[in-house]
Amino acid sequence: MATKTNFHKKARGKLLQIPGTRPSLYNNQLLVSTGVPSLDHVLGGGVAVGTVLMIEEDVFGDYARLLVKYFTAEAVMTGQPMMLASLDVEPQDLIKDLPAPIIDERKDDNKTESNQPAQADDSMKIAWRYQNLPKFQSNPTGIKFGHYYDLTKTMEKRLVESIDIKCLSTTQLNQIKLPVNAAEIMNINYMKLLNKIATVIEEGKYLTKDKVDKRNILKIAVHSLGSPMWGENSGLKLDGTGHDPSLPRFLLGLRALLRSSFAVCLLTVPTHLFQENSFTRQVEKFCDTVLHLESFSGSEKEKNPVFKEYHGLLNIRQLPRLNTMAAHEPDTLDLAFKLRRKKFTIEPLHLPPEMAEQSSQGHEDPLKHLKSSTAGCGGGTGNSKLDF
Repeated sequence: MATKTNFHKKARGKLLQIPGTRPSLYNNQLLVSTGVPSLDHVLGGGVAVGTVLMIEEDVFGDYARLLVKYFTAEAVMTGQPMMLASLDVEPQDLIKDLPAPIIDERKDDNKTESNQPAQADDSMKIAWRYQNLPKFQSNPTGIKFGHYYDLTKTMEKRLVESIDIKCLSTTQLNQIKLPVNAAEIMNINYMKLLNKIATVIEEGKYLTKDKVDKRNILKIAVHSLGSPMWGENSGLKLDGTGHDPSLPRFLLGLRALLRSSFAVCLLTVPTHLFQENSFTRQVEKFCDTVLHLESFSGSEKEKNPVFKEYHGLLNIRQLPRLNTMAAHEPDTLDLAFKLRRKKFTIEPLHLPPEMAEQSSQGHEDPLKHLKSSTAGCGGGTGNSKLDF
């Protein structure tokens, strides 16, 4: 007589096959690319869907603005809809200046020509015991994850127009109507921005509860949030009585909104304009991933020969803890970025040895007077510490 048990085999969840995404190797979270492959590597493969990536701007804001362009360009190449908000720069000006993708057509041609011979030799290259196992495809949608771009060229207009890009400028922000008491909750500009993001997510059916035939990811980029153009008073109330809670409240509402939607947001924030470091730390805690760009422009490090190969440092302030108790840690925390004529890259900071100059001058061994001139304990006339 067979006994009935409560044991059930656990079925593996089906991964969503969304263009321009891939699962994380660390926590199986769905990832999208920032547009900079070297930055994706630092973050553990990319930015997790449903999270907020905060970029603390450099003093002049040039490199942070460049990352916004890369983020938008990657959305165009993967066919992901985009929402771009900026009050410091016209969003349309950022879109017109997107870098052009680098596409190697010869590589694609060679790949198609060599497909048939490669398939014919598969049985000889793969061991017989593995022939019947299912094949794993890293990107079943056929769209590449992460692209390389040429900064000397701009993206073609037809490519930019191939996706749905919603812009939010000063004029469009002023047209949004809110209840009279909305200003009591937070800065009215932040409230309008949060309302606009919620409307785009709802109308585009990006909520996790929405049932759609073809799922896609909404990318959101907000440029220079927290600048005076947004009505921010350096993190302080207008009467100077303490911190203004508007920006932390906006980030809390934004993160709660993204957690239940197929969307990801990149923010650039000029934290160097905030009066107190405690307010900056508070803002960072309401984001998932926080990176700080420290540019060498206008600083003493710009003329320091040690940093001549780089244009600034990338400081990791915070990494997300998603579906795990510990955050992913990159190979090294000493990171720097460089901007060449055609590309922007992030790589480990390689510094020359501190004693490089002294070692080439040939000096005496500082422990020479401690070494014995003989092999025995008591023999010889040397002044060894072992003599007795």
